[in-house]
Amino acid sequence: MANRRAFKSDVSFLEKISLGAVGTQRVFEHLRNQGHNPLELERGSMSFKIWKKIKIKRIRVPDILCVSCGRRVESRAKTTFEISMSHSLSDPERGWDYGLNDSDFVALVISKRVSDRPIDWRVDELVQYISVRDLRSAQRNNLIVLVKPKGAEEGFEARISWPAAVAKSAGIIESVTNDRIQYRRENDGRMITLSLSKQGLNLNPLVREGDAISENQVLAAVIPVVKQFPCSRKTGQGYYITQLSSSSLSDRYTAVRALSTFPSEIVCEALIDKVNEGNEHIYVRLEAAAGLARHNKEQGWSFIKQCLTDNYLQNRLEAVIALGEIPNDTSCRLLCSVLTDNQQHPEIRAGAAWALGELDNNLALSVLIDSFSAVDEGIRIEAARALAKLASRFTGEIVKEFPRAAPDKRPGIAWALSKSGKFKLEDLLNALVDEDARHWVSYILGTQDQQRYIDQIEKLKAQDSEVYFAVTVLWKIMTSWVYNLEEY
Repeated sequence: MANRRAFKSDVSFLEKISLGAVGTQRVFEHLRNQGHNPLELERGSMSFKIWKKIKIKRIRVPDILCVSCGRRVESRAKTTFEISMSHSLSDPERGWDYGLNDSDFVALVISKRVSDRPIDWRVDELVQYISVRDLRSAQRNNLIVLVKPKGAEEGFEARISWPAAVAKSAGIIESVTNDRIQYRRENDGRMITLSLSKQGLNLNPLVREGDAISENQVLAAVIPVVKQFPCSRKTGQGYYITQLSSSSLSDRYTAVRALSTFPSEIVCEALIDKVNEGNEHIYVRLEAAAGLARHNKEQGWSFIKQCLTDNYLQNRLEAVIALGEIPNDTSCRLLCSVLTDNQQHPEIRAGAAWALGELDNNLALSVLIDSFSAVDEGIRIEAARALAKLASRFTGEIVKEFPRAAPDKRPGIAWALSKSGKFKLEDLLNALVDEDARHWVSYILGTQDQQRYIDQIEKLKAQDSEVYFAVTVLWKIMTSWVYNLEEY
């Protein structure tokens, strides 16, 4: 039972992580479509990856930065729309606005589950933005509803909500008065009335008669809510260089992340100074080094290498993840050396395998395949996932490796090829070199869409009738309604 509870806990956590990730991806796209120049500011905010054994305590910053105007955006994805935030009454670092500036925005977006898988979400087109300055002002003026935690213990989180009237469906605004908003629902023409008073607080209308409205749109609230904000395009490298001296850790981290996008010698000199600043936070220095490495400066590579042997495992892991964001051969070779280093912690090696999957570099293929002999299962799993990503582009090279690989490496190769699905049946016919290879070719083909290969399957039957039989049996089983049927 303990294992089942742990599994459910992992799935629940992955669900929350993926909900946030797809929401941030949507906001990122929305900002870019508005004309902003977005950059992922909080590393991992658009990724589903969970690090279980080594917990990284990152600098608290908003999820996204527009490099061109300097505005930062914290993305909040929700399954039911409300303007609310979790908030600690005892720990300032867990306050809803910790690490945020008045000039930042909070972006709200709705996501709905589309399957039983915890990572499958459909995100609303509608994204709505609220200024942190306005949220704080409403809080100071008691224009909020605070729900305190039920437990009296310290550390329990409260919830702050900013009352709002929200459209439950699309429609057209028919009337706006002092005490109510009425809109005609699009799907059935019914008139819907919303009060401009909620939980004892007056709401300010945000729409006018005749406006077309969307489902989940805020029609009235105690704070302004907008669908977009303009990009001034006036923020350049000079501003971010100045921010390197800010007293705010969040601002300094933002500055080094942004400066990596400016390829100039002045920027590189500023980043070198920050890397060499011994009393600066390690993650600010690491980001400065990563910025230098992107411009192939040796000072950046040297500091990253130093971090890969840091006394603290979380700093090593952060360096590994940073390398996965630098698409060149040097970062690939560094990650390969970490992955093959038996003296490194298994999760660091697993992290290196994951990062290699992000780089899309065929230099990693042989190293990932060799990792399938690793004792630690976590390393093998991440290597297989990375190889599956690379298989989409380097299918031919991976297929050639399959018949030459030792039996203990073939399962990982087979899984990667089956997930990519980019091969042709002819690619696998030459891989039927021994009994073990025949088993795994059966698996690769048997896990594919039957309709895609049905016209080619006779070639397999002519060459190896037993593998043909195994593949067709797998197709029959995996397309049956009882496949994956649960007992509960």
